[in-house]
Amino acid sequence: MKYFLTKILLITLTTTFLVSCNAVKRVPEEDYLLTKNKIFVDSVKTNDTKLSNQLYQNPNVKLVGIPFRLHIYNLASIDKDSSYQAWLKRKPNREKRMSSFLSKKQVNRLGVGLAGINEWIKETGEAPTIIDESKAKRSLNRLKAYYWNNGWFNVEGDYKINRGNDQRATIDYYIKPQQPYQIDSLYTKIESKDADSLYIKNKEASKIVRGKQYKTLDIETERERLTSLYRNSGLFHFEKEYIKFDADTVNTDHKVNLNMLIKNRQVTKGDSTARVPFKVHTISKVNIFTDYSFLNRDKIPSDSVFYNGYNIYSYNKLKYTRKAITNSILISPGEIFRDRDRTLTYNQISNLRAFKYPNIRYDLDPNDPSGSSLIANVLLTPRKKYSTNAEFDVSTSDIQAFGIGFGGSFLIRNVFRGAELLEISARGSIGSSRDAVDGSGQFFDISEIGADLKLSFPKIIFPLKTNKIIPKYMSPTTNLTFGINAQRNIGLDKVNASGTFSYKWRPNTIITNQIDLINVQFVDNLNVENYFRVYNSSYNRLNNIAVQVLDPDSPFLNDQGSLTIDEQGADDFIIESLGSNPNSDLRVDQIQEIRNINERKERLTENNLIFASSYTYLKNNRKNLYDENFSRFRAKIEFAGNVLNSISELTGREKESNDRFKVFNVEFSQYAKTEMDYIKHWDLGRKSVLAFRASGGIAIPYGNANSIPFARSFFGGGPNDNRAWLAYGLGPGSSGGRDEFNEANMKLAFNLEYRYNILGSLNGAFFIDAGNIWNVLDNEENEDAIFSGFDDLQEIAVGSGLGLRYDFDFFIIRLDVGFKTFNPANDEDQRWFKGYSLSKAVYNLGINYPF
Repeated sequence: MKYFLTKILLITLTTTFLVSCNAVKRVPEEDYLLTKNKIFVDSVKTNDTKLSNQLYQNPNVKLVGIPFRLHIYNLASIDKDSSYQAWLKRKPNREKRMSSFLSKKQVNRLGVGLAGINEWIKETGEAPTIIDESKAKRSLNRLKAYYWNNGWFNVEGDYKINRGNDQRATIDYYIKPQQPYQIDSLYTKIESKDADSLYIKNKEASKIVRGKQYKTLDIETERERLTSLYRNSGLFHFEKEYIKFDADTVNTDHKVNLNMLIKNRQVTKGDSTARVPFKVHTISKVNIFTDYSFLNRDKIPSDSVFYNGYNIYSYNKLKYTRKAITNSILISPGEIFRDRDRTLTYNQISNLRAFKYPNIRYDLDPNDPSGSSLIANVLLTPRKKYSTNAEFDVSTSDIQAFGIGFGGSFLIRNVFRGAELLEISARGSIGSSRDAVDGSGQFFDISEIGADLKLSFPKIIFPLKTNKIIPKYMSPTTNLTFGINAQRNIGLDKVNASGTFSYKWRPNTIITNQIDLINVQFVDNLNVENYFRVYNSSYNRLNNIAVQVLDPDSPFLNDQGSLTIDEQGADDFIIESLGSNPNSDLRVDQIQEIRNINERKERLTENNLIFASSYTYLKNNRKNLYDENFSRFRAKIEFAGNVLNSISELTGREKESNDRFKVFNVEFSQYAKTEMDYIKHWDLGRKSVLAFRASGGIAIPYGNANSIPFARSFFGGGPNDNRAWLAYGLGPGSSGGRDEFNEANMKLAFNLEYRYNILGSLNGAFFIDAGNIWNVLDNEENEDAIFSGFDDLQEIAVGSGLGLRYDFDFFIIRLDVGFKTFNPANDEDQRWFKGYSLSKAVYNLGINYPF
């Protein structure tokens, strides 16, 4: 209670200090600090962000009601250099005394340094927003313009500055929209016959609809629609500026009669200009220059070939197969001019990673007297055939206290003259575990080393033709990968070998499809005798049973009366207890507990062979890294073991005693798995973002397996999941996470996070995380861990907290503090808000945002 009161007192004193800071310290005597804007529409106050975004002046940014950045700015001096000089001169001997142990130059540099710190404080802070009446007038005009552009042509407005006695003021804006105008008719005059014909054929798609309220945005959208229509229908010379709109509202009773005029193309010949109709242009030739550069721009190519209607030129020996080049060109001879084809060609060539950004030029064909034919020249500049890359990183995790990672890659382009890419990479890391178990005292007791090979083909490699199903504009690729890595962990080591054969294609800019036709993974677990050193909770549960039933002189126990690990006492005790002649003192529930411990041990130490196929669908409408108003949906379905099971049955392979097949002396996994993930960001303005994520998955074992491999299972907790629990520390269900690495085959997760700017590159966040993992339709017997119906959704754990993030532009360092808000592992009357203290909080350090 005393500690609680101390925290309350500290928070109260801090808040009182911040509130008492003089916010108008840097506001000139005759001016006023803007503290609030209020907008009234028809006398009703509104908080519509679309309206507040029209204002030229906004109050200083506040956090929990306090303008922190303004207070930081006020800490700086107006002229630190002058203040420093005045301080030096204030006492006659001060400068002399300082010069006795500092040189004259150092004394001056001290002043420069203080001035630099002062400037940094100013830049970190935020200057006071001083009311500028001219900006208030401009804000009012902008508000009126917003309403005018949305059909309220008779909008009226005013503003009022409310000045207080403390140099603080607010501004009220008053808007009276009046009755809106609606579109009544649209008259068109299109001088070019071809343009008029295209308009009539596509009139139904018009954004201008009779009876709809007038919006300037609809007019602009219609101009863009028509421009795209014309430029993708052969009208090479058409530009948006040719489309003119005129609105008639005189005596129309709040109706708008629109007139659209598209004049003929203006052509300049010498000193005179003339207008000629727009023509539909056709591509007569496509010339592809495979090794163009600025130096050879005026040279004559030394090599050329004609293939499928394309002219392929090279200034040196042609280094690419004809098909590899033409497959990336979506501009076709004999087709009409289309802007879309040019854009797709840009994307296709960029995706090859074999050339720099291409240059595509269109010239009139001099052999066509009608002037309606175009020659497309595609200028390609190759990248270097070989390139290397090196990486280095420092990391931390729940298992690893400190880690150093390093790696490198070697890229070879155009391996087989078909624009293929071969990438060979190697990686390694060393780290220090939080809880070393081998007793060696080594600081770096975790290590990993691995190598990967990836070969990419810019096409679908399949026995049958796939051009009609996956045309070349979808950027199809075939990827072949191999990888191997060896891990030396805290007692349990493993070797992991993998290989994939996959296809990827993109029907448009926001959708990506991927099929992993073959995905093979083999996990060879080493040092399994160290299991009970690593998984202490399993050992403790087993040991508690053993000391109750074994004699003190049992060979299974050490001198301290505990099960031995090095002498295999723990393993031998399990074998005896589950054998035909168990210890007579063992109860039925204890035997079941030992069986559960042994099944988990076998599952986590058994070698895995996974032979899977999967399909992944991704829809992401994010335009770039700075776009914070987007959604992303990902779904994946995976099947494993079906092929191996069918082959085993067809070839008459005998099953083991446990009714399972083995391949290469390993029981292969068989399961069906599906995952879904949805992310949505809302840009709230002023560097504030609301981010949401919903995800879930389920994996059902069958046939040759009764559980899911550890590598394919789900876990809860950690810096990218529910941040109130450590990674692998949540669930399953209400079981309480009694094992070191808790995992299951079903998961639900929901995250909501509000992100905001504190100052400069420092950002903050408030978040709520909810979710859990469960076992379903597998060999789990603990009822608390099993999902048996919708009532078990009451076991969804809830965490909440806050975070700090520092943006380095190229990456973000993130610290999140999570508190257990609802813990389903506690007794029912102890589940809510029993983890709200710093001592019970979970601190998560991460790189970049979690979603």
